[in-house]
Amino acid sequence: QVQLVESGGGLVQAGGSLRLSCKASVRTFSSYAMGWFRQAPGREREFVVAITWRSGWTNYADSVKGRFTISRDYAKNTVYLQMNGLKPEDTAVYCCAERFFDGNYAAVDEYANWGQGTQVTVSS
Repeated sequence: QVQLVESGGGLVQAGGSLRLSCKASVRTFSSYAMGWFRQAPGREREFVVAITWRSGWTNYADSVKGRFTISRDYAKNTVYLQMNGLKPEDTAVYCCAERFFDGNYAAVDEYANWGQGTQVTVSS
């Protein structure tokens, strides 16, 4: 089974930046896209952004457009999330996930594999 490992989280002041990484232990031929989700205490898991492996097509949540940028390194089986202009409301555990088909990229149940997550804390 594919393992996803996130890294790069931490504590940063408002307005600062962080770069998250999500490395897949293997990328199967059927892997279609990767997504980032976040979950703050007491809140539901929230879609952040997704990217397709082949074309690099992206889909961002409105709350992060213009501040976050997703990218992928096909050769390294790694997806990155560059987060700029961080706000206290961005504080959450950020998880990456893998999906095998096109569809509703914000739908949690359309993703098959999930990482453990990395904590991002933004202080005001």
